[in-house]
Amino acid sequence: MRSGDGAYFGELACQYIDGKWRPGAGSWDLIDVNPYTGERLAALTVATAAEVDQAYRAAERAQREWAKTTAYARRQVLERALRVVEHREAEIAAAITAEVGGTQLTSGFELALTKDALRESIRLALRPEGEVLPSPQAGKENRVYRVPVGVVGVITAHNFPLFLAMKSVAPALALGNGVVLKPHQQAPITGGTLLAKIFDEAGLPPGLLNVVVSDIAEIGDAFLEHPVPKVLSFTGSFEVGKHVAAIAARQFKRTVLQLGGNSALLVLDDADIDYAVDAAAFSRFAHQGQVCMAANRLLVDRSVQDEFTQKFAAKVRTLTVGDPADPATRIGPLISTRQAGALADQVERALAEGATAVVRGATRGALVEPTVLTDVPQDAAIRRRELFGPVVMILPFDGEDEAVAAANDSPFGLSGAVHTADIERGVRVARRIETGMFHVNDGTIHDEAVVPFGGEKASGLGRLGGEATVDAFTALKWISIQHGRTHFPF
Repeated sequence: MRSGDGAYFGELACQYIDGKWRPGAGSWDLIDVNPYTGERLAALTVATAAEVDQAYRAAERAQREWAKTTAYARRQVLERALRVVEHREAEIAAAITAEVGGTQLTSGFELALTKDALRESIRLALRPEGEVLPSPQAGKENRVYRVPVGVVGVITAHNFPLFLAMKSVAPALALGNGVVLKPHQQAPITGGTLLAKIFDEAGLPPGLLNVVVSDIAEIGDAFLEHPVPKVLSFTGSFEVGKHVAAIAARQFKRTVLQLGGNSALLVLDDADIDYAVDAAAFSRFAHQGQVCMAANRLLVDRSVQDEFTQKFAAKVRTLTVGDPADPATRIGPLISTRQAGALADQVERALAEGATAVVRGATRGALVEPTVLTDVPQDAAIRRRELFGPVVMILPFDGEDEAVAAANDSPFGLSGAVHTADIERGVRVARRIETGMFHVNDGTIHDEAVVPFGGEKASGLGRLGGEATVDAFTALKWISIQHGRTHFPF
């Protein structure tokens, strides 16, 4: 694999179906572009609905034999995949920077999470346990087995493409399933075919992992509606996630939906302000704010609002915006100029509605400098939306109850944080916030392989991580054995 030139992207600019690299059969090409330079990295001819079917059928065939292998054999494949990632870490990091504009800090963070996901999957290969349960009937033995669901369909997002794909793909394979992966159209390599290359080098049997790069304009809902996958794991927007859930419900498919967020970081009146400023800056501006857990809203007790705002604005002005390949850069490009323009429009609307810009960043192509808003009206549209970029609001509150009400005033419920000198006070506040995850005296952006990751409300359904992953990608099967004869009533 090579990441420093166009040949690397050309090498992986194919479909990967049934263990074979091949061009798509669609009638048009998807163009993969470096968001910072505008350079064309690769052109991928899209897959058709027929190729989606071929990928699912290949996974279905291969999975039958894979499920018969020992957990130790599956674990060895995952161990080799981890070694591949470790050996090619620098190349993969450069590819992430080229394809999605991740800074060196971001790509390093993503690779660390990816390796942890593989390590946890290695553990999970041996984790499924059966049990024997008692019965009221004499001589009855109740065995409960954990079995693979079969085939998992995975759809991922562009912001942390390698990690978000690996987070579903690796454990699904470790637990005995086949997988068909459809990466985001703006990260087809690092979120898709790169995983195929990694597992191919690791010796995964052909057909178990298939990667189809396509678009709804070509395949419609064929990926979702196909009868083979029993579970659909989706990471992306609420709007698309709602569509995935509706189709899955009609076909009795299980889903794991990791959707958007509108996280709040709360600064209480007894917080360490300097520390809270640092946590807030990372929570909002990591990967240009293109993180579902990012803190859109900084809720600050009115008694410390002025101090916090002054110090936060000063911190934000020090953040270097520019080339993501430069180690000094903290904020690189958004994934596209279209997204940058849409974010600028949201800011302009908020200003027209009465908000004040303490820091007002410019937009140059896909580069967006940070913007910090205050005095945002209660009914402003921007308060309830996910801001997928370097824009943040500072919103005052008076006391804990008002802080909790403000944090919960969102259709989303993914992550959040609270800063306070009193740990138990922080825990008390955290328990009142309607989110799947919350952090005391820390940032809002965290994902650890062993904990259940997921949200409430419009932020998703289900969890991934640790034992939650076992629940997501396996099924329980009850087998009873009657020792002796049952006496039937007729």
